[in-house]
Amino acid sequence: MKKIFYWSPCLNRVGTLYSTINSAVSIKKYSNNKFEPIIINSCGEWDDYLEFFKEQNIEMINFYKIRYFKFLPKKGFIGSRLSYLIIFIFSFFPLLNLCIKNRGEVLIAHLITSLPLSLATIFNLKISLILRISGYPRLNFLRYWFWKICNSKISVITCPTEATLSKIKSINLFDENKIIYLPDAIINTAKIRKQILEKKKYKYLLAVGRLTKQKNFHYLIKEYEKFLKINKKYKLIILGDGDQKKKLINLCKKKNITNYVEFRGQVDDVYSFMKNADILILSSLWEDPGFVIIEAGFSNLFVISSDCPNGPKEFLNNGEGGILFKSNKDEELFNSLVKFEDMKDIEKFRKKVYLKKRAKNYSIFNHFKILNLILNNIKK
Repeated sequence: MKKIFYWSPCLNRVGTLYSTINSAVSIKKYSNNKFEPIIINSCGEWDDYLEFFKEQNIEMINFYKIRYFKFLPKKGFIGSRLSYLIIFIFSFFPLLNLCIKNRGEVLIAHLITSLPLSLATIFNLKISLILRISGYPRLNFLRYWFWKICNSKISVITCPTEATLSKIKSINLFDENKIIYLPDAIINTAKIRKQILEKKKYKYLLAVGRLTKQKNFHYLIKEYEKFLKINKKYKLIILGDGDQKKKLINLCKKKNITNYVEFRGQVDDVYSFMKNADILILSSLWEDPGFVIIEAGFSNLFVISSDCPNGPKEFLNNGEGGILFKSNKDEELFNSLVKFEDMKDIEKFRKKVYLKKRAKNYSIFNHFKILNLILNNIKK
């Protein structure tokens, strides 16, 4: 049985965390014991999922008995970069030893990919390295030469969207044959069935995500306030936590719309909210691919999204599966809400059916089918 190690030290509950979990679940569920998924717990970042992994019979390797994850700063750019540096330093030798002991196995790197890349290059490790690249990171001088130096140690590069795939190919740094489109494992129907649907109390718009600059909730609230002036039948529910929460609450107070906006915090039953919502709004400045709109599409929820890079425009197929608005542009989201209200029910239905069909491409089974081909084709 070939071991598949997952290196994905997440600081927060981001999409990458869930794609890692679902990818491991897909291997455990569909590989018929041909592959064994193993989660690397570098500092305690996966402790909250220990019981879940036990239920799924997925192994987790701990680098340290003392979990220093809870002491790491997790908010802001500087805080997160400091945490990544600490994880890099403290995981250097544990990850090196793991790779040496597991010669010929596979390591899938989602985050802090510079560590496994550095180890593989410096120590000429005989482990197959799969590098996931999303969001098309800035190709500065240092990153270009780092990738160029480590290139020979990368077995496969996976991209969660066709847009990112095209951009990575366009830099002409990697062999095109090793760059592969691999949709993230987002839709887990077994998990969705377990979620309880609450009785709908009122109409509402739904927004889901970390309360950070990337998600652009300031823009969403300002546009929603404009819409309230002509239409008060929808409340706005925001799911998620983050360093901008106080600022967003204060903005609602300033706009005098606190009776219409609810901050529910981080929740585990996102699908129950989606099943009751009228519209899912994504106001992000960038995504790749945009987990929440894919989950919404699978839930038969109408989607209004910014056309930010890289995922939404691709998933909605330029508006075929919903409504796209120009990212962060004044009046754009407001006009999109008005457009939704004026849209005929048959057109709304057609867009939702179209989007659900596309969402099925992101099931854990479809993810496994492609990942299985990748793993089988890696040179031993």
